[in-house]
Amino acid sequence: MLFDTKGYRLYLRPGHVDFRKGSHALALLVEQEMELSPFDKCMFLFCSRHRDKIKILLWEDNGFWLLQKNLQKGRFPWPRSMESARAISNDQLIMLLSGIDCWNLLPVLRYESMG
Repeated sequence: MLFDTKGYRLYLRPGHVDFRKGSHALALLVEQEMELSPFDKCMFLFCSRHRDKIKILLWEDNGFWLLQKNLQKGRFPWPRSMESARAISNDQLIMLLSGIDCWNLLPVLRYESMG
């Protein structure tokens, strides 16, 4: 990755966005849908409908950075639920950009009784 993510909070927007949107339109999505400030020290991740492209929006000093990664084959493992925002860790970001499904690594343990 080009940026050191240390010190940044990372937020993913589940579902897809229209990839014709630029930095200002995505910043509006951050404010209105995710209810976060695009000017905080955060990175905001968005995915295309076909899950083959990711955009990362971040504010630095006096302007927005908009990074994009396109896959040549395959799809990013992206949560489809439409919750407003999901905080992720730096490790999850690295796995996500590497194509590893970090959402389904471990089974969820459920207990129905003590016996």
